[in-house]
Amino acid sequence: MLVGELYLESIRLEQCSLAHYLYHLLAERKILMNDPTDQLDLEKADHQKVAELIQTNHLGIRKLGVYSLKRNAKEFVFIYAYGEEEAIEFFTKTFRDAPLNCHEYPLDFELARGNGVISFREMKKEFDDFPVVAGYFKRGG
Repeated sequence: MLVGELYLESIRLEQCSLAHYLYHLLAERKILMNDPTDQLDLEKADHQKVAELIQTNHLGIRKLGVYSLKRNAKEFVFIYAYGEEEAIEFFTKTFRDAPLNCHEYPLDFELARGNGVISFREMKKEFDDFPVVAGYFKRGG
């Protein structure tokens, strides 16, 4: 894998720290986009400068998560949001009730939909605005 590929992947996967480290090293010309990643040395970075980039979120990366919020003993709502607090607030406004609990799910978690399987990461491409309800789950029995 090349540095440029890793950089784009870190942005796509919302890996804020890695993306800012790579950005800094590229901007300082300590690495090039076509360098192999096996030669990547993050110790060449000015850690103070990278910390400032991360603190100010220079690249504008906001980590979107998917949260399972429990409505009652059998019903769950999945919400894409930029944090647990936002997910709970959106749930409360939407359903006019507080959730019983809230748990973050990995974006790579796969679920059955129709005749196939889809991950939350793939499904989020279907939405333009967040927070948003991703779906519902009702336990049987």
